[in-house]
Amino acid sequence: MSPTAGTAAGTALDVAGVGKDFRGLRALSDVDFRVGEGEILGIIGPNGAGKTTLFNVICGALRPDAGRVVFGGRDITGASPDRIARAGMVRTFQLMRPFGSMSVLENVSLAAQHRRQSRHGLRKRSLDVVERVGLGEWAHCGATELPTAGLKRLELARALAMRPKVLLLDEVLAGLVPAEREPVLDLLAALREEDGTTLLFIEHIMAAVMRLSDRVLVLDQGRVLAAGSAEEVTSDPRVIEAYLGEEPGGDDD
Repeated sequence: MSPTAGTAAGTALDVAGVGKDFRGLRALSDVDFRVGEGEILGIIGPNGAGKTTLFNVICGALRPDAGRVVFGGRDITGASPDRIARAGMVRTFQLMRPFGSMSVLENVSLAAQHRRQSRHGLRKRSLDVVERVGLGEWAHCGATELPTAGLKRLELARALAMRPKVLLLDEVLAGLVPAEREPVLDLLAALREEDGTTLLFIEHIMAAVMRLSDRVLVLDQGRVLAAGSAEEVTSDPRVIEAYLGEEPGGDDD
């Protein structure tokens, strides 16, 4: 079990009082939470709860209307996504959009260029990442040749190529059958155990949330409904009423 937020290991991410409106519609309201270094935080909630909007605010795609985001002790509120990624916080997207004219390796190499390194170092780093996510045999194939499971792995590989300290995963298991999910879950666990990577992941598959998370944050209507261990939140009557009674799946906000 990893250290939790507020322990001696330090705080990787501090989201304080974050709010976001869209033309009068409150998407996020006073969202507060901390994530400790090396912690895995699962984020769940019904469709439209604000989960993806929260990721967009944290990673700089959207500027919050209230509150702040502190990463590694530095206030990054409103910073550009590129600057935040270079600082070490990287996200994946639910809808994968690789460069179709490029090979799998070229897609990963392009992402790896965020970190300055020699041409030899760039190629080695990219090949290592491709192998690590299980795409070695596809390295020189066009990205559009990959099946859904392969595209998910490529999206993860592009994020890993940037050497993230904090990795935000937006439904990385969506569209995968159970047999395809297990290797991805093993890889995510290894990222924490071997690399010390802090993970935040949005997920509808509760078995994955229960297996991987140190803590779970539940969003509902843009607010934090509950937070705690997976066992605590899944037994909370408010969470059961707001989320666990509905069928998982579908697009987020």
